[in-house]
Amino acid sequence: MNRLRELSNQVMDVYQELSLEFGTYQHSQGLSCIEKCGACCNKPDIEVSPLEMLPYALHLFDTGQAEDVYHDLEYYNGFACKQYQRTSLDGKEGFCSIYEYRPGICRMFGAAGYTTKHGEATLSVCKPIKNAVPDKYANALIAINTLSHDGQNKNVAKVRPPMIALGRQRLSQLDYELGERLMPINAALRYILEKILTTSYYANSDDDGVAA
Repeated sequence: MNRLRELSNQVMDVYQELSLEFGTYQHSQGLSCIEKCGACCNKPDIEVSPLEMLPYALHLFDTGQAEDVYHDLEYYNGFACKQYQRTSLDGKEGFCSIYEYRPGICRMFGAAGYTTKHGEATLSVCKPIKNAVPDKYANALIAINTLSHDGQNKNVAKVRPPMIALGRQRLSQLDYELGERLMPINAALRYILEKILTTSYYANSDDDGVAA
């Protein structure tokens, strides 16, 4: 269990870096998420790695909720991330109930970079943001590949967005087994909860002198 706790601390450290890096870019370009928008959260097929859910899963374990949540997820048929709390009937508005522990993809998406099949950097922006600030979206696209000028007419570096793939890579490098495989977010939480509960069970068995 100590190894999982150490790994969780490493994940949270990367989360802080990702939140700062992606948040700074999104704010500078005027492409931050829209308040109360739940468009991304309101679907069950958001893919994350079990590693991304480790900090939250350990929180559930430490607060005595792990087994209940694990069993609830087995029969959960909701059409959204189970941690998403809707505040509108259609689910378009809501909030994340585990914001402190939200996965890496949730910290990166909204407005972020990716590489095309031709190896060029471009920008991925969710539909609600595109519709809300189309001019800022267009300007951010232009800034990716166009040199700008400062007041003295000197070239200024292109404004490249942070890349989702590199963010995922930084997480997966912490632990290949848990970080490389992607699965729907609710399944990923159940997977890592099972690992934690199993690890705890055998650790307790060893303490009691029972062979694992």
